[in-house]
Amino acid sequence: MAAQAVEVTENASSVTLGPAVGLSCRECGERFPLGPIFACVSCFGPLEVAYELPDGDPEQLRKQIEAGPHNIWRYAPLLPVPADVAEKPNLNPGFTKLVKADNLARELGVTGGLYVKDDSGNPTHSFKDRVVAIAVEAARAFGFTTLSCSSTGNLAGAVGAAARRAGLRSCVFIPHDLEAGKVVMAAVYGGDLVGIEGNYDDVNRFCSELIGDPLGEGWGFVNVNLRPYYGEGSKTLAYEICEQLGWELPDQIVIPVASGSQLTKIDKGLKELIALGLVEEKPYRIYGAQAEGCSPVSTAFKAGHDVVRPQKPDTIAKSLAIGNPADGPYVLDIARRTGGAVEDVNDEQVVDAIKLLARTEGIFAETAGGVTVGVTKKLLEEGLLDPALSTVILNTGDGLKTLDAVAPTTGPTATIRPSLDAFRSAGLVG
Repeated sequence: MAAQAVEVTENASSVTLGPAVGLSCRECGERFPLGPIFACVSCFGPLEVAYELPDGDPEQLRKQIEAGPHNIWRYAPLLPVPADVAEKPNLNPGFTKLVKADNLARELGVTGGLYVKDDSGNPTHSFKDRVVAIAVEAARAFGFTTLSCSSTGNLAGAVGAAARRAGLRSCVFIPHDLEAGKVVMAAVYGGDLVGIEGNYDDVNRFCSELIGDPLGEGWGFVNVNLRPYYGEGSKTLAYEICEQLGWELPDQIVIPVASGSQLTKIDKGLKELIALGLVEEKPYRIYGAQAEGCSPVSTAFKAGHDVVRPQKPDTIAKSLAIGNPADGPYVLDIARRTGGAVEDVNDEQVVDAIKLLARTEGIFAETAGGVTVGVTKKLLEEGLLDPALSTVILNTGDGLKTLDAVAPTTGPTATIRPSLDAFRSAGLVG
């Protein structure tokens, strides 16, 4: 990383990424030029993008956004991307449906309005297309020729697809035992897909070593050396939710937690909208959702700890199976600051929640979505989520990617001979 940092510092003045003006350490506040660096050289804290955001009339900015393309580039004035980003070859993710989930609300006893932000409608059917789209623009700006990542599945597919569209090589790394559907989707784009013997944390450590080796020269790792830019893609979920609610903040939002980056960036996006005057400020609560078999942040929250202790993942929700989440401590801070919570559910509850969402709203979520719905139900039962307030829950991926989770308990209602008598005998007429 050090060699890359020196090169970046020398060339930073030639980099233009819209309103982004530098990188700022989340811990000590030290500033750095724009470049492919992710940790502060003084305190090793994580870096994030610093901006000079528009300071004009909020109504004019609102109109500008609403006149933009029906994807994340409508928010280009608020993102670290060049002004002509919409004209470049990319997958154009975003502006997915915000479904008013009245059937699910009745089932759960929610009276204040329940919504599902369904990101399975993205190009590779997960929210990862958002973050990768931003990372691709950073990779272009810094002259990278290979796009890479460590992934629990969805990110691998998003990187493979986005790299091909952008004309870049891709080489992505995954745990060796991912769901078959995600492996196929990551491989089909024709880039290099490498299985690593171990869990996600092992894969991530390997990628960190590769960055510092000559083998990794010219490689942009979207969730490592491009992480400050990559993470900003999750802000677009906050922007879209508020715009789709008529430029209003939701009262409560339930977000799945893997590394924790999505939750922290949604909070950042909400705060930016308030600061820009695009929404009226009011209290909101943010809740994190984890699977019991990999719940380091939930465990720390319920114990009242500030330190997140790593866990060895053992859950069907493999897209959330990050035992040592980089943004875990910040998730704790946000949940506590906003009056939210972090909760977890077991594998059986995850499957039940996937089926509940499918049965009530016709949305087939992957296991991460099952975690979010399951945790929402549990929070309501525990009295930690107010049923009288407006609530948004996130479905971050398509259930077709995690069929193994529901296949053992899901199948034909009956198998009959092709005759009306057989159909009557099956007792299905009613």
